Amino acid sequence: MRLLPIKDPERSWRLIKAQWKKDAEGVGEDFATFGGIGAFEALTAREGDSQGLYHLTDGERVHAVCQVRRLLMSRYTSPALSARFINVSPIYDLGLADVSDYAQMLVALFSGVVWLSRDALAASHIRFLLKSPGDSQFFAALKAATPFSPFSKFSIEGALIECSLKEANGAA
Repeated sequence: MRLLPIKDPERSWRLIKAQWKKDAEGVGEDFATFGGIGAFEALTAREGDSQGLYHLTDGERVHAVCQVRRLLMSRYTSPALSARFINVSPIYDLGLADVSDYAQMLVALFSGVVWLSRDALAASHIRFLLKSPGDSQFFAALKAATPFSPFSKFSIEGALIECSLKEANGAA
C-alpha cells in the first residue's frame, strides 16, 4: 500500500465516498452515520491546494484517508509532521476485514507518514493521532530501542504517537 496525496480533493473525496458508501450499504449500514467523515469532508471543501490530504491505496481501493501537515512547533527545533483526521474504509469499521488486516493497514499508514518525513515533507519529528487509544497496541513494539530502529525517540500517550527520527545517516 502507498500513501499518496489527494490531487483534486473534492473530486477524489467524492470517488472515495462512493466506494466506501457501496462497502457500507453492502452489509446494510448507512454510510452517512460514520463518524469523522464530516471533518474530512470539510477539509476537502476548503479552497486552495495546501490542505495536506492523503489517501492510503493498494491501487484498487482506498483503505484510509488523513491529513498530513509539515509544521514548525515550539516544542521542536526542526519541522514536524502532524498526521490527523484518520478515516478508514468501512470494511475495517464493520468487521469485513479482520483485526490483523486493520493493524496492517494502520501500520502501512504510519509507515507512509514516516516515508513522507524522509522524502517529500522532510521532517525530524512525527505526531500521529490514531483513531482511538486502543489502536496504540499495534505500535507498542516500536517503543523498544533497537539499533535498527529509525527512531531516536518513540512514545505513545493515549491515541497520540510522538516520535523523533534518527539522522538519515544513522546517527542518533
